[in-house]
Amino acid sequence: MSTNEIKNTEKSPLNKGSFIQNNSKSLVFIVAGIAALIVLYVGYQYLYLKPRAEKAASLMFKAEQYATIDSLQQKAIAGDGSLIGLKEIADEYSNTTSANMANAYLGGLYLKQRNFKEAITHLERYNETGSEVLDPLIIGLLGDAYSEEKIYDKAAKFYKKAAEKSTNSYTTPLFLKKLALVYEVQNDFKGAESTYEKILQDFPESNEASGVEGHIARVQAKK
Repeated sequence: MSTNEIKNTEKSPLNKGSFIQNNSKSLVFIVAGIAALIVLYVGYQYLYLKPRAEKAASLMFKAEQYATIDSLQQKAIAGDGSLIGLKEIADEYSNTTSANMANAYLGGLYLKQRNFKEAITHLERYNETGSEVLDPLIIGLLGDAYSEEKIYDKAAKFYKKAAEKSTNSYTTPLFLKKLALVYEVQNDFKGAESTYEKILQDFPESNEASGVEGHIARVQAKK
């Protein structure tokens, strides 16, 4: 840039606080654009998402019933010919609470069927809801799926996250014990020992605390 160009730039109205005056037309279009986006968003929420959410919730009812009966769990996944199943609800009604719950169900059902790759796919699509019980359970199921696939670093990551997600006497010691067992598989006996000890110290009344002293003795012998 030449010296004259620099001087002209320095004298430009843009450097004198007159940007709005010089760009009033474009600002009008920007404001109008934002307003249009807001209208589109509100319309999307109430005219598109809400009806879809209501329809998805009604479709979920039968699928959930099927999911609780062992002999009907495949129908829960794929539908029964007259009603769609959890898989289609998850795919066709994304961005709804029902689709989120469908992914949670699918993860658990595929895990039960030992279809660990599909379980991982759907559990990873689950969006946390803020539930102090459901969220750690779903995260822990993801740990189970990775553990079954022998991807132990990821299994440990999700067990740890599940244990820390919500401190309570049910899910926390459950996933701490699973975490400790994965540490053992990884030959991280120090990590396993400290995790077992945490169960014993913080959750002495839990089911997982029963017999944990034997686990501690075992890993201490391996260190």
